[in-house]
Amino acid sequence: MTGPLIERLPAVRGDYGEAVPMARHTWFGVGGPADIIFSPADAADLGAFLAACPAEIPVLPVGAGSNLLVRDGGIPGVVVRLGAHMTTISHEGEIVTAGSGATDADVARYAARNGLAGLEFLIGIPGTVGGGLRMNAGAYGGEFRDITIRAHGFDRQGQPVSATPAEMGMAYRHTDAPADWIFTHAELQARPGETAAIKARMKEIVASRGDAQPRGVRTGGSTFANPPGGKAWQEIDAAGCRGLVVGGAQVSEKHCNFLINTGDASAHDIEMLGETVRHRVNARGGPALRWEIRRVGALADGQADPRNQSDTGGGA
Repeated sequence: MTGPLIERLPAVRGDYGEAVPMARHTWFGVGGPADIIFSPADAADLGAFLAACPAEIPVLPVGAGSNLLVRDGGIPGVVVRLGAHMTTISHEGEIVTAGSGATDADVARYAARNGLAGLEFLIGIPGTVGGGLRMNAGAYGGEFRDITIRAHGFDRQGQPVSATPAEMGMAYRHTDAPADWIFTHAELQARPGETAAIKARMKEIVASRGDAQPRGVRTGGSTFANPPGGKAWQEIDAAGCRGLVVGGAQVSEKHCNFLINTGDASAHDIEMLGETVRHRVNARGGPALRWEIRRVGALADGQADPRNQSDTGGGA
């Protein structure tokens, strides 16, 4: 019940929202309600909230919602939405400090304006700094572990934490940072460069992304991490899944490692489609594809667990 829950939460300087549909906060445009959404005013507000919030109340950070699938039953507890206020970007010399709610693209553009190279690849990642730190996001020859000097945040008890990429065990689309850490900002290593050349490289990345990936549709980005020595899209294509449909969800015809909400998909449709793809790839002797999209929340009443399904896909 959200009424009693909000009464148990501490006073904050930021904002609380009750029973907020998560479809408003994800790129897929699907998902049930969060019991509570909290938008902290700043890092200190977040730390104070975590220290005072009862330990039994679940807390889940959300950034841009670009790599996130919220199930139709919604999210119990509190969703911490970092993109509302914690978006500051600054630099001193060659070190860029970026708030966890800042988008990767904004960090790339900031660096370019200030003649700082090495962060161009961020223009091709649809997400925030916090999400990039959590999953070691990467694209176009770079990833967060290459540029992160140190990440900072809080644990669930509101205690400050900080770590280097090595201390967090950053690996391909993975980090060993404790699941209850919520990142607030990070220092990123850049290098001097010519603004014109930096912007030209970013323009190339944007053009390449537009040519290869679906545009103007609701999608969560790359669905599965590439298997060792291979490409997820090639495995999906070889399994005959290009254009595969489940309900209102479809495997993109343009790039088959992207799942699309064609307009009326539920989160359940999308997850069922993804699990069907995994099953078909595995059935033909391919690798066990690992979800890159984070799936959170509860199934709606009566929905079968997609992870227990084998093959429910229809034709293209």
